[in-house]
Amino acid sequence: MTELIMLVAAMAAVTYLPRLAPLTFLRNQNIPPLLRRFFRYVPYAALGALTFPGIITSAGADHIPAALAGTAAAVLTAWLSGNVMLTLAAGIGGVYLFGWLL
Repeated sequence: MTELIMLVAAMAAVTYLPRLAPLTFLRNQNIPPLLRRFFRYVPYAALGALTFPGIITSAGADHIPAALAGTAAAVLTAWLSGNVMLTLAAGIGGVYLFGWLL
């Protein structure tokens, strides 16, 4: 039990320290506007890097074009409507419709 508590504490420290370090060391630093704009896009890039492999493999290895068609439908719907439920329905419908047409 003690080893488990020590393991959880070590994992918490390893996760928390890299997040805390920039906050403490860069608190009074003046960050250039170009770097600030760059950091603004990091969460979106990370989200894309995490979700894109799942998008490609979601319909199976034989149906990559269907997965890309569903992705295109979802992106277009999200861009035009901004509605999350409609975007999900368009993505799923795009995969099934394109898979059915092939």
